[in-house]
Amino acid sequence: MESAQTLEAKALRPWLPRRLLVTRSARGFDHGRHVMDRAAALGVAIVELPADRIALDLPEDPRRAYAEAKATLALVVAPPSKRRLQPIAPSADWRVDLAEGCPAHCSYCYLAGSLKGPPITRVYANLDEILDGLPAYLGQGQITSRNRDRAAEGTTFEASCYTDPLALEALTGSLSAAIAWFGRWEASVQLRFTSKFADVSALTDLDHQGRTRMRASINPRAFARFEGGTAPVAARLVALRQMALAGYPVGLTIAPIIAAPGWEQAYGELIDQAAAQLADIPALDLTIECITHRFTTGSKAVLDSWYPGSALDMTPANRTTKRTKFGTEKQVYDTATMRSLRGFFEARLGRVLPMARLLYWT
Repeated sequence: MESAQTLEAKALRPWLPRRLLVTRSARGFDHGRHVMDRAAALGVAIVELPADRIALDLPEDPRRAYAEAKATLALVVAPPSKRRLQPIAPSADWRVDLAEGCPAHCSYCYLAGSLKGPPITRVYANLDEILDGLPAYLGQGQITSRNRDRAAEGTTFEASCYTDPLALEALTGSLSAAIAWFGRWEASVQLRFTSKFADVSALTDLDHQGRTRMRASINPRAFARFEGGTAPVAARLVALRQMALAGYPVGLTIAPIIAAPGWEQAYGELIDQAAAQLADIPALDLTIECITHRFTTGSKAVLDSWYPGSALDMTPANRTTKRTKFGTEKQVYDTATMRSLRGFFEARLGRVLPMARLLYWT
């Protein structure tokens, strides 16, 4: 049996790609060169591309092609279209992307079907341009900026919509830079990120001024088996505790909530574990977000090709079709299942974590 020290070391081990592809334009930015230096110091092979087009000679077999793409990090420049922020309800006013793609192997991955092409993770070299564009959005959102119940959060910027920035931090330093930037921004604002990873050593000593909220994305052990390549849930909760002790506002993202047999006991124990880690922290600022499992026809097809034989239930049982504001359809739990889930979580969270604010249920 592995020792606790060995398990902790594994939980904090950074993700390293097999190669870093660097576009020509990315090499022209200070942050791009900084990422190259960090990657080289960690022993990652650097491939300097002659132009800005990213091309991999991927195998025809979809499983091998997936593995090759997932082992690749690309350093690119976010074009103006990517720097025009979009609303990201119900999480935050605006989505700000430091990267696109994720190195984890979650068999319910929310990015499947929404990002085009092979699942290569792309990190943006022009970080300064991205951050310098944010003040134009101050006070302009609808989720927290002009919401009576969440106005105290200020204008909120979500950095985890299309990536897990903590997973990439050892290679990029982008999250640290963004947190420090928000710390210097004298305004009612908040940077938000959620993570399934646990190495927060680069973040705890930053001058964040309380303007960044870290949330740990958690699931019970029985369902965390669908989250390959991530830190153990216990390690994520320890990381959240470390961030709270460093003065950060923190949160729990319970997602995706899976209504599989035994879910009541599994999620009850998970909530108890979270409460135990956060019980004695003074002036704790804790939020909770609950997101039930859902999928689209397109994402299911992609996930079935990436993870054939997965035990994750994506059958029509206990499901109903919901049309989004974009005209697409997704499969969500039916009314009876959703009512049962929501009733349980609201009651258990209210009893075990009464100091927390439940931001939304979806």
